[in-house]
Amino acid sequence: MKTLQKQWLDAVGAYHYVLIFLFMGLFSFLLILSLLFTSLWSFSVLYLAWLFLDWDTPNQGGRRSEWMRNWTIWKHLRDYFPIKLVKTAELPPDRNYVFGSHPHGIMCIGTFCNFATEGNGFSQHFPGLRPSLVVLATLFYFPLYRDYIMCTGVCSVNREGLDYILSQPQRGQAVVIMIGGAHESLYAIPGEHHLVLRNRKGFVRLALRHGASLVPVYSFGENDVFRLKVFAADSWQHLCQIIFKRLMGFSPCIFWGRSFFSANSWGLLPFPLPITTVVGRPIPVPQCIHPTDEQVDHYHMLYMKALEQLFEEHKESCGVPASTHLTFI
Repeated sequence: MKTLQKQWLDAVGAYHYVLIFLFMGLFSFLLILSLLFTSLWSFSVLYLAWLFLDWDTPNQGGRRSEWMRNWTIWKHLRDYFPIKLVKTAELPPDRNYVFGSHPHGIMCIGTFCNFATEGNGFSQHFPGLRPSLVVLATLFYFPLYRDYIMCTGVCSVNREGLDYILSQPQRGQAVVIMIGGAHESLYAIPGEHHLVLRNRKGFVRLALRHGASLVPVYSFGENDVFRLKVFAADSWQHLCQIIFKRLMGFSPCIFWGRSFFSANSWGLLPFPLPITTVVGRPIPVPQCIHPTDEQVDHYHMLYMKALEQLFEEHKESCGVPASTHLTFI
């Protein structure tokens, strides 16, 4: 049983993540901009000069800080839900890996906690592996925010950044990709498991080019921590979401959680429901600098089957009814 103090600290840990995810990028941009018109303009100028010099760092492995990855606040984030990390097979550090993480949910909380921090002791579960969570390149356009997320080991999801990580001489690189991307957040319905995967094959092509093993990852409960307003596929609201996603790279959605001060009021604090991230068995992939479409399709099918098997094997232990199955979109 948690003490009242522990409950508050865990809630602060979860709320901290929400505020960073939703508002830090915009806030930092406005801060740097506004300082240009004050007596502190030199701080903005110096930072913008630094930003110019540091522009390519997200595409070159980022700038992780083990100190930041081990902050106590990530353990409070973990304990709020709680978030668990389940290992199903050994992942030898003598090779590289491409982790496909599902589902995106609203804020990919389980993926961030388990792979971008040491909240659940990733380095103890998988010694010798160096996880790199990759996100939209546009997030690195926001000053200060880019430096904050890079300290957790987050890098850019573009080809240049991915190739750089998997081309390092030191083996044990593990690229973590949210395969469904922001579009999948539109299907983050509590109790349902819809994955945008059927036509997402770029991660397989990446694995083939580098000979990196594919590893399916599923976070049970990720879709349950927020409520989502779902629009019909033929509605103008859904069309606006799709158009916005194509223009900006992410899908705006209407969601809500509970209030920070009351469980009976709505707010932005996630509901404290368990999230269990299960890391599946690796799928060996041969290196092929120029993979054919047939090779890509073959390993994509193997990956989908392995992910479906992972879901079926662990769903009941994670509170998912036996009658529930994955739906690939």
